[in-house]
Amino acid sequence: MAPNEEDSNHVKLESAYSNLKFILQNSKKLDQSLGKMDQKFDLLEESLATTSRRVTPLQSLAMANKALETRINRAVSPALALLDSFKISESLQHKLLGLSSKLSTEITPKNRLKKLVNYVDCVDQLNAAIKSISQEGEPVIQRLQEVVEFISRTKATDQYGAQRLRETLTTLKALYETEVDAMRFEGLLDEALLNMQDEYESILQQIRHKNIGDQSQQLAGNETDEEGNTASDLGSELQVEVLRRISETLAANDCLDICIDIYIKVRYRRAAKALMKLNPDYLRTYTPEEIDEMEWESLETAIALWIKHFELAVKKVIVSEKKLCNQVLSKIMDGVVWPECFVKISDKIMAVFFRFGEGFARSSKEPQKLFKLLDMFDSLEKLKPEFAEVFDGEAGADICTRFRELEKLLVHASSKLFWEFGLQIEGTSDGFPPPQDGSVPKLVRYAINYLKFLAADHYSSAMAKVLRTEHIWKAGILSNSETDDNLLKDAISNIMEALQRNIESKRSRCRDKILTHVFVMNTYWYIYMRTRNTELGKLLGEQYMRKKYKIVAEESAYVYQKQTWGPLLRILEKEELKKQGKEAIGGLVRDKIDTFLRGFDEMSQRHRECYSIPDIDLREQIREATVKLVVPIYTDFLDSYSGLLQRKSYTSPEKLQGLVGQVFDGGYVKVRRRGSTDRMVGRSSASAEEEIKGFRRSRSNASDV
Repeated sequence: MAPNEEDSNHVKLESAYSNLKFILQNSKKLDQSLGKMDQKFDLLEESLATTSRRVTPLQSLAMANKALETRINRAVSPALALLDSFKISESLQHKLLGLSSKLSTEITPKNRLKKLVNYVDCVDQLNAAIKSISQEGEPVIQRLQEVVEFISRTKATDQYGAQRLRETLTTLKALYETEVDAMRFEGLLDEALLNMQDEYESILQQIRHKNIGDQSQQLAGNETDEEGNTASDLGSELQVEVLRRISETLAANDCLDICIDIYIKVRYRRAAKALMKLNPDYLRTYTPEEIDEMEWESLETAIALWIKHFELAVKKVIVSEKKLCNQVLSKIMDGVVWPECFVKISDKIMAVFFRFGEGFARSSKEPQKLFKLLDMFDSLEKLKPEFAEVFDGEAGADICTRFRELEKLLVHASSKLFWEFGLQIEGTSDGFPPPQDGSVPKLVRYAINYLKFLAADHYSSAMAKVLRTEHIWKAGILSNSETDDNLLKDAISNIMEALQRNIESKRSRCRDKILTHVFVMNTYWYIYMRTRNTELGKLLGEQYMRKKYKIVAEESAYVYQKQTWGPLLRILEKEELKKQGKEAIGGLVRDKIDTFLRGFDEMSQRHRECYSIPDIDLREQIREATVKLVVPIYTDFLDSYSGLLQRKSYTSPEKLQGLVGQVFDGGYVKVRRRGSTDRMVGRSSASAEEEIKGFRRSRSNASDV
């Protein structure tokens, strides 16, 4: 190896030795430093442990203080809000006292109502404040109770502080339990509610039904008054608003029952008093026995008033009360209350009208009552849609039921009375003959005028509807029945047939044949002429009336003429004279004349005393027919044998014609058989049968009986 290389390696080794030595020295120093540091860490760790042991109680105390602060804040914040509510309540009570003072001194009605609105607002605010106190008080006390228990359990404060907190809790609890109840039930709020009840009743009393006696205004629902209210409005808008506010306030303060009682009591009295202005004294008589004892004129007047007043009560008074009730009470309990209140107001009023109608329907079934029953039934039928609308809903179900029950009573009573009328006519076949003068019986006159009245437009529709309703009840609503007109026609035809059977029964008991025909002629002619060109005649039909009555009357007139004057005219027959000689014929002619005149005198007297033809036109036609029957035959006989009667004078044909006329005038004139100065006038003869067959009557001038 070269010397230079050896020197270089030697230098490197020395350098490495030197570095290694330096490193070892530094490592030794570092080791010494680490040893010292480890000793310091041990000391530090020991110090930290000591510090930790000393700080831990302070940390627990801080956490306890934080929890106490949270609990106190949770109790204090509601307590402060409760105190604010007490302050608000106190200020509202002062305000309420001031409003009450102003209200008591206000005289003007409109201003008083405006102040009353402010008064109600203040009461509502006071009630809200008291309710807030009532609702917040118990939670506030509960939270304070929790704080006191926490402090007592944790001893987070000194004994003196805890004692003061317990005393505060006790005081607040006692204050809440006594003052809140007093504020709700014994304080100014209670007094204000009593005042509002008085004001409520007073305003309801002031609202009255106006112009109740003016029918034209009462039933015109769209008319307005000076204030712009419709005819069915009660009270001004301000009155209604105040009543509504008071109702809601009373209901919110557990006074709903009192509010309803006041409303029903006052409004019923107001409605009843309005109707009392119409003087419905007749409504006090309502039992069937009492109604039967009433005079007919009084009963007619009572029913007419009942119809008018019932309609007025429903269309005017009750409708107005319903509208007011809805306006005042509709917002209470979601609108459940007001229909019941309205029905309670209306029920007593409607009951009075129902009671009278039911009493009349149950009274004795006298024929003339049929028309009053139909009047009542027709009025209910016309009123039914509006009545159902006024008393709609579940609340008015009972009143609507009673309305329908009254209609049923009227239908049953009307139909029963109608059918019984026919039975009464047929049942009067009492075995007695016709009237002694052959005139129309009172029963026939009554029955015909009764049926004419019933067939008139005013009653025919109502009677037909009654018959229809009764038919439906018996046969069912799906029954295939006749029209209303046919039902009425058949029903009236049955009564006419019953009347005809009654007439025929009397006819069969008459022993005087002439009287029989006078009676039948008078009666059937009366029936035909009184029904001709009337609604009754149109209903039954002209062909029916002619066949049943006119033809029968004409046949009876023919037989009457034949049996009355026929035997008298047979005295003047010439067949017997033609067989006699000239010497005997003169005496026989004179005997015939004398016998004829004597018979004529007797027949005239008998006519005047026994027979009557009340109808003027019928009497005139019978007179003309008798003149045409008797006078020509008498004239012909005189003309034929005038030569045999030259020395003697007899009643002239002109005189006989006058005497025949007087027979039917009711005057008494005795014919002159001898000594008459009247001249004899020749007449052409005519067949008696042809004259009677020519008998017709055009029309009657006699008035209905």
